[in-house]
Amino acid sequence: MSVTKVAAPARIAGGLFAFMLDVGVALFRRPFQLREFLLQAWFIIRVTIVPTALVAIPFGAVIALQVGGLIKQFGAQSFTGSAAVLAVIREAGPIATALLIAGAAGSAIAADFGARKIREELDAMMVLGIDPIQRLVVPRVLACMLIAVFLNSLVSIVGVAGGYVFNVILQDGTPGAYIASFTALAQLPDIYQGMVKALVFGFLAAIVASYKGMNAKGGPKGVGDAVNEAVVITFTLLFVVNFVISAIYLQIVPPKGM
Repeated sequence: MSVTKVAAPARIAGGLFAFMLDVGVALFRRPFQLREFLLQAWFIIRVTIVPTALVAIPFGAVIALQVGGLIKQFGAQSFTGSAAVLAVIREAGPIATALLIAGAAGSAIAADFGARKIREELDAMMVLGIDPIQRLVVPRVLACMLIAVFLNSLVSIVGVAGGYVFNVILQDGTPGAYIASFTALAQLPDIYQGMVKALVFGFLAAIVASYKGMNAKGGPKGVGDAVNEAVVITFTLLFVVNFVISAIYLQIVPPKGM
């Protein structure tokens, strides 16, 4: 194995981190591209809201069925609603949101920047004294973060509602017990944790997609490769970051006792 192949992942990680710092600095520069931000936010909503709603229903149903069956073995059916809500809000909601943001919005961002790169539009902007990061990347990053929080809320609501329906219909649960148990294990910081996860996931998805797209090489094939790499890298980062955030949260906020 050559030294170049060994150093390639480290070079990509270093370039991605440097790009993230550049975007962080550009977030506070003026003028802010409000029109571009609104256009990108609307585009991301259009390509993700229907898949998100369709994914949220089976997510909630599967969690309700699995958790309900497990809890039933311990004779604690009255806590089915609380356990299902906890699973959806803490993990399922942010993860589903992250996958859809990375798969739909992230791939579109990477393809857009890749096409601009091979047409040398980004180089032309720099020659004219326009910073592509401030002009194009920052609005997309903020749009992904905003829509990720919105989609996380949608997944949580639809997932909990789907879990309620499947628990009551398929597992002979009682509606009152399902709803009344919400506060038995879940607590308000769980909602904040889900929102923070969605915010971070949206940021990472937009950063990785923008970086890979702006560094695409080799014509149309290079653009396709950049899109694929962006999605794979984002998925990997999201699961790692999800574990880190969950571990930190459990250390800071102790689980609620019964």
